[in-house]
Amino acid sequence: MAGFDDLGVFFNDNLFNNEGDNADGQPLTAGAVNTAATKRRFKEFLRQYNSGDFQYKYRNQIKDRYNLDQFWCEVSVNELSQFDDELGDKLSRHPMEYLKLFELAATEVADEVTRPRGEPNADVQSMQVTLNSDAHPIALRDLKSDQISRLVKIPGIVIGASNVRAKATKISLQCRGCREIVNDVNINAGLEGYLLPRKCNSDQTGRQIKCPIDPYFIVPDKCECVDFQLLKLQEVPESVPHGEMPRHMQLYCDRYLCDRVVPGNRVTIVGIYSIKKVAKPQKSANAADSRATIGIRAPYLRVVGIEINSEGPGRAAVVPYTPDEEQMFRHLASTPNIYERISRSIAPSIFGSTDIKKAIACLLFSGSRKRLPDGLTRRGDINVLLLGDPGTAKSQLLKFVEKVSPIGVYTSGKGSSAAGLTASVIRDPASRNFVMEGGAMVLADGGVVCIDEFDKMREDDRVAIHEAMEQQTISIAKAGITTTLNSRCSVLAAANSVFGRWDDTKADQNIDFMPTILARFDMIFIVKDEHNERRDATIAKHVMEVHINAQKTTVEESVEGELSLNVLKKFIAFCKSKCGPRMSPAAAEKLKKHYVLMRNGSREQENECHKKSAIPITVRQLEAIIRISESLAKMQLQPFVLDVHVEEALRLFRVSTLAAATSGDLSGAEGFTSEEEHQSMMRLEKQIKRRFPIGAQLSQNSIVNDLTKQNFTEQSIQKVLFCMLRKGEIQHRMQRKMLYRIK
Repeated sequence: MAGFDDLGVFFNDNLFNNEGDNADGQPLTAGAVNTAATKRRFKEFLRQYNSGDFQYKYRNQIKDRYNLDQFWCEVSVNELSQFDDELGDKLSRHPMEYLKLFELAATEVADEVTRPRGEPNADVQSMQVTLNSDAHPIALRDLKSDQISRLVKIPGIVIGASNVRAKATKISLQCRGCREIVNDVNINAGLEGYLLPRKCNSDQTGRQIKCPIDPYFIVPDKCECVDFQLLKLQEVPESVPHGEMPRHMQLYCDRYLCDRVVPGNRVTIVGIYSIKKVAKPQKSANAADSRATIGIRAPYLRVVGIEINSEGPGRAAVVPYTPDEEQMFRHLASTPNIYERISRSIAPSIFGSTDIKKAIACLLFSGSRKRLPDGLTRRGDINVLLLGDPGTAKSQLLKFVEKVSPIGVYTSGKGSSAAGLTASVIRDPASRNFVMEGGAMVLADGGVVCIDEFDKMREDDRVAIHEAMEQQTISIAKAGITTTLNSRCSVLAAANSVFGRWDDTKADQNIDFMPTILARFDMIFIVKDEHNERRDATIAKHVMEVHINAQKTTVEESVEGELSLNVLKKFIAFCKSKCGPRMSPAAAEKLKKHYVLMRNGSREQENECHKKSAIPITVRQLEAIIRISESLAKMQLQPFVLDVHVEEALRLFRVSTLAAATSGDLSGAEGFTSEEEHQSMMRLEKQIKRRFPIGAQLSQNSIVNDLTKQNFTEQSIQKVLFCMLRKGEIQHRMQRKMLYRIK
């Protein structure tokens, strides 16, 4: 009989099973719920729903997870609508009210299906209901005020996550004056707070004790709390209009939705579009400004379901395609000239650069990521560096790759910092705690990062991406935060030489990169703007045709045999998600022989390089050839790498990195100088340090004339001076006279 103390009206639901009345017999207002009938219908759905094979999906799910101490179940809104269309519509329109009843129904069903439990008098744990939906998601910038308190589905990228904290769901209040305790005061879910009463209830009963104003305080020991976490969601780059800033949304996750995602994950969120009270405005001289903000509320999303699109090793972006498109893709991969068609489809408005386009095609498809038995991983993404003269369409190639890649991020070297590329630790203005936000390489996880003006980056910022390019992780140890983020992405970089244009007489002085960063690129192309009358006329004709045919809407209208941008984008995502080729024994044996020949120096290699000493390569370059071979097999959806793939990978490596190394342009990089030349340079550097005192100022001619008497060549002297200049052991005093100061 204790329930009658509540002064509520108790009734039989069969008599009042009317949508027009609520539990108190009063007419329903907008959004009000017929509690008992609705909860009974939710229980019927959880008990009875099956897919026709008498496998009761949600009943079994609740039982299995409850036995594993996971007190939550995931429900499909579409299956609920199939069971009861009206109930599914009400849950979508008024999720705040109906989700509470859904969780109460799930708790009662859990009580039924888990009996007998371990302890005889053990209370059933309350269940959390998470939702998923097959509805088409809407863009973040399309959320308007008419969708407040509705169920919405939006895609985005998680760029920040706070620590898990506690929020009270029920509190107990105590009066400072009369010490009266008010128990079980419910707090609404989400970021809503609770306004404490200004007066004590005992004042209204006529007691002699006068309680002060604002008498209540919260008793912490008698509160019920749940875990919650705040996330920061950024809209996907594909939906951001050109020239606009990407928009953000604050997410509220509670209970078992906490710690589901990390910064960099691409997710699809199902949640309740809610509003919260904004912070108080700062003191203003104009009182009207303060009154003008009274009705303003800030939007946020209360998460009720998370679908992660970035799980698994080396994941690919989720690009939807139909069964007919899948059949077309498989037929396309089986055509013998698919490799040529894909390379012709890479930036068709740019003339020539055939090998560069083939290398970019390999970069887009990438190799296979491998997880070894000892827990280590080998990256499958391919890194490419375009180095050379301005006006050779390097930036246009980068822009095209950003558009055609399922996940692409474009950035410029001068406008990028180490924190912007990797990750940053900032202080949350609300909680004053440090939180982490992912940078460009974290947001491009599973895609391509295009870095233009790579040579304009500061050296410290360039060093920050060493780990991200090879290990494909970003380690953070700042402000008490120690963690590792994934950056499983390819890097396509474009850079100019030191002198603006490539100077063949300066050899390796054209490059201002450390050997450590050069060794992390699988293919390095030297792009030169050579003067050739016939080639210039062909390029001019091609440029004219591009400008004349600029009004054509699709690529197929201008060039036959090419794949459109949309088809190529879907085909790349399909191949990356469906195929992970491995080396066949025959191809591995062939590659091993070529590797040994390159290391030891064969006659064929000497004839091709026009040098007596072979250019040895390291294991990093061997792995680069393996990745290129796997990407060529992936274009054809082949499960194993064949001999033809190895041959083409070796050819691409020769025309890119090896050709640049043999020309002397990359001398000094890891694996690009012979041991004999290295020892000679070390002896020459010791002679310079020994013969000239510290602080001496000498011209370049005097240094060269003095050392040539010791049987050193002028070219090797120039090379050593340049290396010492980069290491800071000598310093330019006057550029024109080439006067050096020995440090």
